[in-house]
Amino acid sequence: MSSDTTSFKAKSAPERSLVNGAYDGAAAEKAGIRNSQSSASHVPPCRPVKIVLAALSLALSGFLFYDAVTWRSNDVIVSDSYALCSRKGAQIYTVDPRHPRTECLVVRGEKFVSTGSIGHILSHWQEASTGRLQVRYLEPGQIVVPGMSDSHTHVLEYGEKKQIPLDTSSIEETVSRVREYILSDPEIFHNKSRWIEGWGWDHTKWILEQWPTSQAFEADPVVAGRPIMLRSKDGHAYWVSDAILQAMEPIPDEVEGGVIMRNSSGKPSGVFLDIAGDLVTAIQPPPTSSTLRKRLDVTVKDAHSVGLTSVHDAMLNPLPLEFFRREALAGTLPIRVYGMKYFDETAPYWGDSFEKIIRAGNNRLTVRSVKIIGDGALRSGGAALYEPYADNPETRGFMRVSPEVLNEFIPKFMADGWQVNVHAIGDRANGLVLDAFEAALASANVTALRPRLEHAQILAQKDMARFGDLGVIASVQPTHAISDMWFGEARLGPERVKGLYAFRSIIEHGARITLGSDFPVEDMNPLAGFYAAITRLSREGTSPHGPGGWFPEQRMTREEALKGMTLDPAYASFSEDILGSITPGKLADFVVLSKDIMKVPPQELLTTRVVATVMDGKPVFGAL
Repeated sequence: MSSDTTSFKAKSAPERSLVNGAYDGAAAEKAGIRNSQSSASHVPPCRPVKIVLAALSLALSGFLFYDAVTWRSNDVIVSDSYALCSRKGAQIYTVDPRHPRTECLVVRGEKFVSTGSIGHILSHWQEASTGRLQVRYLEPGQIVVPGMSDSHTHVLEYGEKKQIPLDTSSIEETVSRVREYILSDPEIFHNKSRWIEGWGWDHTKWILEQWPTSQAFEADPVVAGRPIMLRSKDGHAYWVSDAILQAMEPIPDEVEGGVIMRNSSGKPSGVFLDIAGDLVTAIQPPPTSSTLRKRLDVTVKDAHSVGLTSVHDAMLNPLPLEFFRREALAGTLPIRVYGMKYFDETAPYWGDSFEKIIRAGNNRLTVRSVKIIGDGALRSGGAALYEPYADNPETRGFMRVSPEVLNEFIPKFMADGWQVNVHAIGDRANGLVLDAFEAALASANVTALRPRLEHAQILAQKDMARFGDLGVIASVQPTHAISDMWFGEARLGPERVKGLYAFRSIIEHGARITLGSDFPVEDMNPLAGFYAAITRLSREGTSPHGPGGWFPEQRMTREEALKGMTLDPAYASFSEDILGSITPGKLADFVVLSKDIMKVPPQELLTTRVVATVMDGKPVFGAL
């Protein structure tokens, strides 16, 4: 942003209502200040002449002045009111359908109080303000968008993953990364009983694509004998060491809704898929509050640096849920969290007894939804399909919960006023969940409760139209599409793959799409998702269908993608009244970007930087 600012004094009672108190619509209208003005055309035709004459007269008499103040990037805003403007046209994308673009925004305290043209904002503040308004200008090329949101994340798991980078090319390299982690911390090195946890290995990206085994850990003398649990990139596979296998005994022969991988002798080999992973987590020692705080700090630091001001945490178990509640009530939760309380079918029903958390801690935490995991993942072959996998005809994947459970509990939760969000990847899983949402119509207003299909990856044509009819939200992750496009057709076949990540078809059937990343599964940066949504290309500009994109007819427009990571996530979390757009009266969450993502060539999206991230009117990353 520009290193200079304009400060001025002026006076008028109507504008004092904007400076010193709540926005006074009547007084402001009387003074000519309108809520959310987007161009100078709103000023009466004779106004500019009067403004110039008045400004000249006052300047000569010494009552109105402009300070040539140098405002460095690390300077603090000294007033609780300031304006941010663009000199080169309307470079503020509001995502407010009434005024999609504007030249200036004005913040008072924690809220937006006005938008409009430079002339409009400055003239009315000159006439009306008794204080000093700092006006900050964008640098050429920079733009402003609302605070960005990620609709599907795993907040604390991201912080856990950052401990050991597992973006490896082989089993041996992965074990080597664990060895380096152990050697880097003397406390861990000398305590062989301490659990070592990591996240992110992907056997489909290894040079030799194969499932790992516990024996790989035992081959390294530093690593051997330690309890080690590494979750796969998609979070659906657990790779464990011999020490953990021994602690899990006796291990059952099979687990419904999961797979226990075995060696040639029939013994567990060290990999557990989907619900079988619960056998591992059942003996996992709980993290301390200090550990959770460290993980949160790591996540939030990275989130703010890429422009995220709010996240939807897609599976809160009791321990992290209470951690977030304590942080919110203490006023120390540094990002907005919309939490989904985890559904465990073995536990007593709690939908009629657990008290919802609504905007606790200065609008930082809301928990009013339940997360149900319907099926497995496509990458590991667990997504539930109507027909067998093309590359493995012996299986159709599997449901982690039965249709009977879905049809019993989804209507129950909705009748008790809970938003229901269901992980559904395969076409059969999506169809069964839509069946349950339809069944819930007998006892609840489904549309009003805004149910969500988390992922909604593979959709049969017969199920597509039901999205719009029921008011179901598709919570999708565009970066999954450009990861899975390389093996999607092999798994599903040439016809069924057309329903994989069919974003355009979902939109055209009347459904609302909200975008996320599923971090730490994919890149946290929302601009990576924006790029994937509008191009359906890899970062290198390639796809199985060439440089035009993978199934290019399913691309989203830039406007849809921006809305999908701002206003639509706000809607999907019942917060569109306070978040999601740069609209007077809403909380002042916004992001300054180094390039105009609505215009630059697609490849430049990946080099666009976040200049500043602002929450409640105050920078949490960068500076104004």
